[in-house]
Amino acid sequence: MKVTTAQSAGFCFGVKRAVDQVYEQVNDKDSGPVYTYGPIIHNDQVVNDLKKRGVKVLESIEDLDTVPPGTVVIRSHGVSRITVEKIEQKGFRVIDATCPFVKRIHRVVEKQSADGFHIIIIGNDRHPEVEGIKGWCQGPVSVVQCAADLDKIPDLTEKKICIVAQTTFNYNKFQELVEKISKKRYDISVLNTICNATEERQTEAREIAKSVDAMIVIGGRHSSNTQKLFEICKDECKNTYFIETLVDLDSKPFQSFRHVGITAGASTPNKIIEEVQKSMSEKSFEQMLDESFKTIKNGEVVEGTVLDVKEDEIILNIGYKADGILTRNEYSNDQSIDLKEVAKPGDKMEVKILKVNDGEGQVLLTYKRLQAEKGSKRLEEAFENHEILKAKVTQVLKGGLSVVVDEARVFIPASLVSDSYERDLNKYKDQEIEFVITEFNPRRRRIIGDRKQLILAEKEKLKDELFSRIQPGDIVEGTLKNITDFGAFIDLGGADGLLHISEMSWGRVDNPKKLFKVGDPITVLIKEINGEKIALSLKFEDQNPWLTADEKYAAGSIVEGKVARMTDFGAFVELEPGVDALLHVSQISHDHVEQPSDVLSVGQLITAKVVDFNGEDRKISLSMKALENNPTDEDMD
Repeated sequence: MKVTTAQSAGFCFGVKRAVDQVYEQVNDKDSGPVYTYGPIIHNDQVVNDLKKRGVKVLESIEDLDTVPPGTVVIRSHGVSRITVEKIEQKGFRVIDATCPFVKRIHRVVEKQSADGFHIIIIGNDRHPEVEGIKGWCQGPVSVVQCAADLDKIPDLTEKKICIVAQTTFNYNKFQELVEKISKKRYDISVLNTICNATEERQTEAREIAKSVDAMIVIGGRHSSNTQKLFEICKDECKNTYFIETLVDLDSKPFQSFRHVGITAGASTPNKIIEEVQKSMSEKSFEQMLDESFKTIKNGEVVEGTVLDVKEDEIILNIGYKADGILTRNEYSNDQSIDLKEVAKPGDKMEVKILKVNDGEGQVLLTYKRLQAEKGSKRLEEAFENHEILKAKVTQVLKGGLSVVVDEARVFIPASLVSDSYERDLNKYKDQEIEFVITEFNPRRRRIIGDRKQLILAEKEKLKDELFSRIQPGDIVEGTLKNITDFGAFIDLGGADGLLHISEMSWGRVDNPKKLFKVGDPITVLIKEINGEKIALSLKFEDQNPWLTADEKYAAGSIVEGKVARMTDFGAFVELEPGVDALLHVSQISHDHVEQPSDVLSVGQLITAKVVDFNGEDRKISLSMKALENNPTDEDMD
């Protein structure tokens, strides 16, 4: 087998420098007890070796109160300025092993933020290096890991911006994000602070992965730069494997590979790389083929080929002296599944060894537990990356919803299902919904999802878009959301507007619920915008009845109207919706009328003569007695 090992694999300058400084302090008798503030690097083998030599890892400032004074070595990822000051204030000697490339970023953000720049760090907000960088900023700072994070950045139109990167960030992703930020036309200063060694390592790994049958990436599971190497290699070579040490390397997948590439993260000791390289180089195809038939162990994940499918079990060839048995119970929690519909002879299936020997020489397998583990890992990644997930609601529980992601269950409390109280959650049964993971604690079987924050974020986005495009005088489309005695609330697609009862018609409206129905579309006029309050109206100016009132109701005109309301001094008559006229009590009849209600009633239709029209003040005066014959003295006798 041909093996190609990346020249850049293993300790980078900054990591080697940090590790060497810890070992120097261990060997220095004057150092006293030696501590590292956080793991010195993301490699369990190195951290465990230092632990054996008496080096203790401190996770917080509070830990300093529980140990005797000594020497604290700052990890290669760096820490905030205030952390260093607090360590020194507690009487500890500080050795700063921060990578020089990271230290340079500290100086940049400290100066630029002091000069008024808004700092944007492109990286993982949870990574200790990024946490440390933030601690050197003297002003506002934002962290961006993916395109979705750009929506969380405040409007920086009037600000100067300085962009830096986590030293181990993927260079191509860094360029993509910078390009997206640049499109916002901000005043931007970009500093590519990705470590040269990181760029070289990623570039070399990508080129090797393109030319080999399989790729091995060696490094700590918590190492950010190793994880990025794995992603890069996986994009170029589907047969890419992530291991921490030689013990993790399973030789079975390599039976058919003739050319294997090896790379390693910046915190991987050369000894481990050499062990893997030697193992792969010395093994022949025949040796690996022979090894594949030797042993399997409980908990091991294997790929099998389906030999037969029965009503209650699937039989697989797993490359062992005995075939594997996968029962319906270990295939899925759903006992209604027909195994013959999900598998057929010849299918490939990845399973986990549950028991090598069940007492009858059979190998018991599980599929559902492996999927649950993968689902749990998938959920952990989604939790760390703030990824939006989509899954079907499998159960409606008393306190919320249950969804399943690759056999791993997520609980969404009722309070996080929507942004408003949901009386009945049954409408979500079997529906696909989107959510984010806000709490991940598989040991306590507590994985919490949140749909509410996505709804609120989307509404906030729609609200911003709405307010950016509307202004008083606009005519817009909306949907009737709620109707009250005093008006109706209209959903404008991002915010609600109030259509007050007084603005529903040019005429009089007594009960809005008789005019409108919730859910109906409606076209409205934006009358006023006050902060986030939007006042709406249906009084379109081109429909204003007073525009033609001077023609219809000129003095001397005979008109018909309906008595709308009465006072002691007269009655108001509605000539048409929006146009009322006053019929003074003295103009009702030639006979004396004490009160209008003595001869008129609300709703009564009357005929009268217009005796005065004032369009400017929108006043019309009527007279009924002008239409009556004036009694003569003779008639009165």
